[in-house]
Amino acid sequence: MVMIKAFISGCAGTSLSAAEKAFFNEHNPWGLILFARNVDNPDQVLELTRSFRDAVGRADAPVLVDQEGGRVQRLRPPHWRKYPAPKLFGDLYKTDKAAGKRAAFLGAQLIAAELSEVGITIDCLPCLDVRFPDTVDAIGDRAISEDPETVAILGREMINGAIAGGVLPVIKHIPGHGRAKVDSHLELPRVTDDKNLLEALDFLPFKALADISLGMTAHLLYESIDPENPGTQSSAVINGIIRDEIGFDGCLMSDDISMKALGGDVSSRSTKIWDAGCDVVLHCNGNMSEMQAVADAAPVLAGRSQERCNTALAGYKPLEPDFNADKVWAEFQSLTGWAGA
Repeated sequence: MVMIKAFISGCAGTSLSAAEKAFFNEHNPWGLILFARNVDNPDQVLELTRSFRDAVGRADAPVLVDQEGGRVQRLRPPHWRKYPAPKLFGDLYKTDKAAGKRAAFLGAQLIAAELSEVGITIDCLPCLDVRFPDTVDAIGDRAISEDPETVAILGREMINGAIAGGVLPVIKHIPGHGRAKVDSHLELPRVTDDKNLLEALDFLPFKALADISLGMTAHLLYESIDPENPGTQSSAVINGIIRDEIGFDGCLMSDDISMKALGGDVSSRSTKIWDAGCDVVLHCNGNMSEMQAVADAAPVLAGRSQERCNTALAGYKPLEPDFNADKVWAEFQSLTGWAGA
């Protein structure tokens, strides 16, 4: 039986070094996540994804990326199309509900089709965070709307589009990142609002889409739920809110533990995350010494965590061979007025 460890790793560059190949072969992380530093051209990305799968010896090993459109797009022109931030779909939905829904579906499908062609099988989208007037720019127009119902409706369309395009989606950032007023890449946001208010707004899109098989936590401290621990490291948030109240029973991965919202070294950060109930730790920066520390601390995937990961991957469907990207792109542009620039 293959022993897979409960973490997702980054890598340093556009190809795997001998040390990285040996690391992946020894520790067998559940998946690999790519960033702009890992991307040059389609042939190179395809070779990188193949090299990772060869190293771990699993043809279905997940390769992830954050490809949302707008500011968060790791694969960019000239080799890949430029996509709008998801706020465009929410704005369109206000004036034409059918057009907004169709655009959200097609946008995610187009992104997914491009990813599937280079061996990427999971896209960390959609953001189901509800936008507020003082939401930090790190979320900003990544949030579909300020209306929870709109977020849920268009989030579902983006999920369906991603699956149709040949990748698995990840709902994020559970249980809601919209109230962050500082950037969790730099410091820990604190949410002081009452739990009842969070239930009435922030949690609603995640409840509506709790059937999705992959989710990502938020590095926020929710004072009314757990005044001591960020959500990613809080059993009260993960078990009490995400699992029980929201009803999400899919594979739950942490947001990137390289972010400065979390304290302590990467080993202690990771252990707190697994102990709190996360299935998989996400470590993104490609720093080998940190990767080694996470791997050394990582448990083997087992029990419900393993079942959740297996269930998620079982939902993968390859892109239909007759998908016509140019035709779909033309329809997308007609609906949105997006020029791709």
